[in-house]
Amino acid sequence: MPTLLIADDHPLFREALRGAVQRVMPGVKLHEADSVDALYVLVDAHPDADLLLMDLNMPGAYGFNALVHLRALHPQLPVVIVSAREEPAVMRRALDHGALGFIPKSADSDTIGQAIGAVLDGERWVPDEAHNAPATSRDEQETAQRLRDLTPQQFKVLQMLGAGRLNKQIAYDLGVSEATIKAHVTAILRKLHVTNRTQAVLAAGRLAVDPDGLVLPPEEAE
Repeated sequence: MPTLLIADDHPLFREALRGAVQRVMPGVKLHEADSVDALYVLVDAHPDADLLLMDLNMPGAYGFNALVHLRALHPQLPVVIVSAREEPAVMRRALDHGALGFIPKSADSDTIGQAIGAVLDGERWVPDEAHNAPATSRDEQETAQRLRDLTPQQFKVLQMLGAGRLNKQIAYDLGVSEATIKAHVTAILRKLHVTNRTQAVLAAGRLAVDPDGLVLPPEEAE
């Protein structure tokens, strides 16, 4: 039987999704994560998983950044976004950033089963209304390509910059020296083709679902 991974920070929704999957796929092996950091550990522990069902909004996820980074680390793992955001443009952006499907959280069990079956068969699946949504902008696609070049530690540092953390705070949280964080920031700026921390966060913010929620980092020496 296939092995599926579920990543969502809401226990009740994980339970509901687990039940829906088990009804349409009796005997399926399921493993769960409640944050992006836990998801990375889960994927490393199950490298042969057949499918990941992933929420857009989890601790450590900001828009499509985590999807882009995960697809770069594990290109063999098909990803389906399961989200309460049901705008056609959001669905289209998910596909453009590497998801093979998009399931609205309002979907019933039959729809979930249809979507999972299609993706496991190597097809894409999204609601019909997503097919007419405009393609993701070139700027956003170029930013996504640059984010794929970040190492896991650089990506984590960028996420923490986006949370408004100072270098010394990031160093403390990650258990490394401040000099190491400065080296990571320098590499992030180079890979994103920007010159300072604020520009790096703004660049990553192009992949946000709600850009208005962007938090700019405090200014300090790079």
